[in-house]
Amino acid sequence: MSHSEDDPPKPLEPNFDSEPLSSDRSASSSAEPVSEFLGGDPISFAAATPCKAKPLLPEDLCISWSWAHLIVFLVFGFGSLLIVQVGAVLLLSANKHLTQKQLQQMIESKPQFLVGTNVLWYALLFLFLYMTLAVLRGLPFWRSLGWKRLRSDPSTGKGNPWMYFLSGCGLAIFVALASSRVKNVDHVPIQQLFKSRTGAMLLMAMAVFVAPLVEETVFRGYLYPLFASKFSGLAQNAGADPPGAIRFGTFVGIVITGTLFGLMHGAQLGWTWGLVGLLTLVGIIFTFARAWTGTVLASFLLHLGYNSMIAITSIIATKGFTQMPPSP
Repeated sequence: MSHSEDDPPKPLEPNFDSEPLSSDRSASSSAEPVSEFLGGDPISFAAATPCKAKPLLPEDLCISWSWAHLIVFLVFGFGSLLIVQVGAVLLLSANKHLTQKQLQQMIESKPQFLVGTNVLWYALLFLFLYMTLAVLRGLPFWRSLGWKRLRSDPSTGKGNPWMYFLSGCGLAIFVALASSRVKNVDHVPIQQLFKSRTGAMLLMAMAVFVAPLVEETVFRGYLYPLFASKFSGLAQNAGADPPGAIRFGTFVGIVITGTLFGLMHGAQLGWTWGLVGLLTLVGIIFTFARAWTGTVLASFLLHLGYNSMIAITSIIATKGFTQMPPSP
C-alpha cells in the first residue's frame, strides 16, 4: 500500500494536497449529473452522490458519499456479519447433533473460527467500500478515504510519524492502568482467546496487522468525514458562520465516531461499561488525530502503536505465549 500522492488527477478526484475547497470546485462537482452514475440499483444510487462541499469546507471533508450510502453500508455490514457467522456455525456443526452449550464450547475451543470469521467480515466491508467508491465512482480508493502523506509541522506540534506511533504506545499503557481499576475485567469474552497459545497468537496478529488498517479506514476514513461534513452543513444552514460551523461539525464528528468505535468493541468486552468507556475515549483520541492532521495515516499510526504495545506486553507476560494464564 502506498500513501504517495503522485497519481495523475482524475476528473472527479478531489485534490487532497490543496488548501480549503474553493466555491468554483464545489460548484463544478455539484453540477455533475447524478444520472451518469446510476445503475438502477440502490448501491449505485448511494455511490452516485457527488461532493457538495460548502465554501471553506476543508477538502479532507469533501466526500462523495452520503447518508444513503451509509444506510446501504450498514445493511450490508450487519447482513454480511450474520451470513458469515451462520455459515461458519453450520460448517462446524455439519453432520453433528449438538446442543447450544456444546456448540458454544466447540466455538470457544477453536480460536481460528472466531478470528477467521472476523477477518472475513473485515474483507467483505473493504470489498463493499471498494466497489461502491472506487469502481462505481471511479475514484482512487485510498485517497478518497483520507489516506495521504503525513506532513510534519513542528511549529504546530504535529511532529513526525514516530510521534503518533509512540503516543499510541503510551495511550495503551494508560488504558491498561485505568482498566486495572475496572471490576470483572478477567471475565470479558475476548479473554477466552487467551486460553490457548494459538488463540492468543491469532488475536495479536489480527490486532497488529489487520485491525488498525480496517478500523481506521472505516471509522476515520469513511464515517468521520461523513458526520463532520453533514453536521457542518447543518450548522451553517442554521445561520452559523462557516468557520464556526466547521468547528461544530468537526467536534460532533469526533464524538460520534469515537463513541461508535467504543460501542463496536462492546460485545468483545462483555459490555463492561468501564472498559467500553475507555475504548470510547481511545476512539475519540484517534479521531481527533485524524481531524487535526487531515489524514487517516495519523490515527492509523496511533492505533498501530496502541495495539502493538498490547501485543508486546502480552508476549512478555506470557513469555512468548508459552505460559498462558489459567482459565477464570
